[in-house]
Amino acid sequence: MNRSPRSTMYACAMQGRRSRRSPVRPLVNAIVLGTFCVAQPAQGALYKWVDANGRVVYSDQPPAGDIKVETISGPPPPSNPNAPKDLANKQLESKKQQTEAAANAKTAVQQRADAEKRVEACRDARAEVARMAADQILLYTINEKGEQVFLNDADRKRRRETAELFIKNNCPQG
Repeated sequence: MNRSPRSTMYACAMQGRRSRRSPVRPLVNAIVLGTFCVAQPAQGALYKWVDANGRVVYSDQPPAGDIKVETISGPPPPSNPNAPKDLANKQLESKKQQTEAAANAKTAVQQRADAEKRVEACRDARAEVARMAADQILLYTINEKGEQVFLNDADRKRRRETAELFIKNNCPQG
């Protein structure tokens, strides 16, 4: 092969350039790849299963075969050293919210029951006022001996005033 001196010089120049570039490119690639590897924390899964002998086995690789496996999440990443404390605070806050919600629900049930009792007491008091206002009907009570004792006008008036006072203080107007 006959080469001209110019083509030989060109070939040598090109070869020199390639040889000068080749160590730099792998070095840059290695630095970039190393940066990505360091930046990614190890997120390996942990597997738990029971072997044929009944022992509980923990491994970072799943078992071979048809075995029931439980995947366990690993510890929090080391980039946040306060992760356990933050998790504990979140759990405490969640428990506090659940306790408050249960207390609020219990209070609401109690308030509803009290409101129903108040409505029933108001209904009974209004019925008592209506009974005491009916002068033409004879009303009586039963004493401790089991005898009927008829109410006189003074007793009727006193019981009616007591029922009206209860309605005024405890019942909504309507």
